[in-house]
Amino acid sequence: MNIAQSTFAVTAPVLLSAQGLSCVKQDRVLFEQLSLQLKPGELLQIKGKNGAGKSSLLRILAGLARPDEGELAYLTQPLSTQLADYAANLCFIGHQSGIHEQLTALENMQFWRAAAELRAVDDYALLAALGLAGLEDIPCKMLSAGQQRRVSLARLWATNAQIWILDEPFTALDQSAISSLQQHFIQHLTQGGAIILTTHQPLTLDYHALHALEIQYRW
Repeated sequence: MNIAQSTFAVTAPVLLSAQGLSCVKQDRVLFEQLSLQLKPGELLQIKGKNGAGKSSLLRILAGLARPDEGELAYLTQPLSTQLADYAANLCFIGHQSGIHEQLTALENMQFWRAAAELRAVDDYALLAALGLAGLEDIPCKMLSAGQQRRVSLARLWATNAQIWILDEPFTALDQSAISSLQQHFIQHLTQGGAIILTTHQPLTLDYHALHALEIQYRW
């Protein structure tokens, strides 16, 4: 793992840690004895070929799947005993958009806010800032893949969660949107947030605490 120091990482407690994780799918070992940790201000990029197990690892780290072996801890406590607190401090966006296609962009935002008990804000202004002006009241099934992705990622501007776990967040975005999203990453990290992500797109900005963990593809 390639580790760069950060102001937060030196003194802050470990937010999320994994020890000895193993994952088996259809009798194939995707990874085993995998360990990692995440502190405030850090971005951890999970690398590997398609099928190596990146998405499976993210789902395990998000508490959505169980490893075949190994342990997870949140703030040094076993994750199994801290699931409610962890879920409240986590924003997970998978490879799929995660939006309700029958609802509009605005209705999706309102649903996410209500589910996370977030205060109401001007979602019209937020969606407009993300390039969705004039599309707020259109059912998401009528939006392009890139527009649907922008709706999904709008949660990152609305959430109070400290830990973000993102599976290919740049999918279907143009370069302008990718640049804007990376700027938001840096803002989140600077404020003490932490990010785990996978991406086939290069990270082009200067991240002060960028880690890389590569999963080797196993036949």
